[in-house]
Amino acid sequence: MANRIAWHCHGFDGFTPLGLYQVLQLRDRVFVLEQQSIYGDIDGVDTHCLHLLGRDDGGHLLAYARLIGPGVKHPDAVSIGRVVVEPRARGQGLGKALLAQAIAQCRSHYPGKAITLSAQCDAQALYADFDFRPVSEPYDDGGILHIDMRRDADA
Repeated sequence: MANRIAWHCHGFDGFTPLGLYQVLQLRDRVFVLEQQSIYGDIDGVDTHCLHLLGRDDGGHLLAYARLIGPGVKHPDAVSIGRVVVEPRARGQGLGKALLAQAIAQCRSHYPGKAITLSAQCDAQALYADFDFRPVSEPYDDGGILHIDMRRDADA
């Protein structure tokens, strides 16, 4: 990666108005505009999550994921969602770094819990590299094929 990435993980109350705006803007730019996936991004879950942000030396948001604790989506597992990398920062390994950080934060905040995610099918190999395995058949989510994947607690 050209720039060093500073990682921060915090609850919803840790956002400044500008910081929240930047996250929502990145999610909108990639998921809605670039991928043309029409879905309800503001789903009421953000207020119950931890938010992982990766910023470059200039403070620009380059990577983001939300970490959903047990009991919000799944009774027995943490869920990683809204995994996104700024388009201009792709191709430098930032997606792998983001996923590694997300897993580390899940282990730190929710020790001993399995981790789930809904992967876009074309990114399934990336998640498999981190010991996630498919647990569903592919399904349409906002016009994009996804597959549910799970990583065991001890993986």
